[in-house]
Amino acid sequence: MTTPRLPNHFQLAPEGIKAMRALEASLKASGLDLRLLELVKLRASQLNHCAFCIHMHVTEALAMGEDPMRLHMVAAWRESSLFNSRERAALAWTEALTLLAETGAPDEDYALLQAEFSPAEQVQLTLAIGAINTWNRLQVGFRAAHPAGTARAA
Repeated sequence: MTTPRLPNHFQLAPEGIKAMRALEASLKASGLDLRLLELVKLRASQLNHCAFCIHMHVTEALAMGEDPMRLHMVAAWRESSLFNSRERAALAWTEALTLLAETGAPDEDYALLQAEFSPAEQVQLTLAIGAINTWNRLQVGFRAAHPAGTARAA
């Protein structure tokens, strides 16, 4: 367990947080499947070790009716048969952009993205990946604690 560094960090930059929330609202209205977006947010949060966001996105995905086993398997999606080609392309792109300094956004991952998503969807998905990485950096950087208890209790 960590001690929060700035427990009110959202209140200290209200206009920036307002802009981030507006981006999130636009993503929800983008037409991308909301359960797919939760998988993307969960995977990026796992890579960034953001317990606050992992807790949130597991809770939200469960509330949307996502299969709990699929949520367990997101960390090993490449080895799992539980994800379709569109989800695999989104998860590969999520990893490529979340680990950008290591991956350089490989052409192979972009080819998967192109095969499954329209150009507009590619941009929306990339915005979603950028947004969750920003949220992760805020929550990890300022050591935000997730709510106590299980996802079902949250």
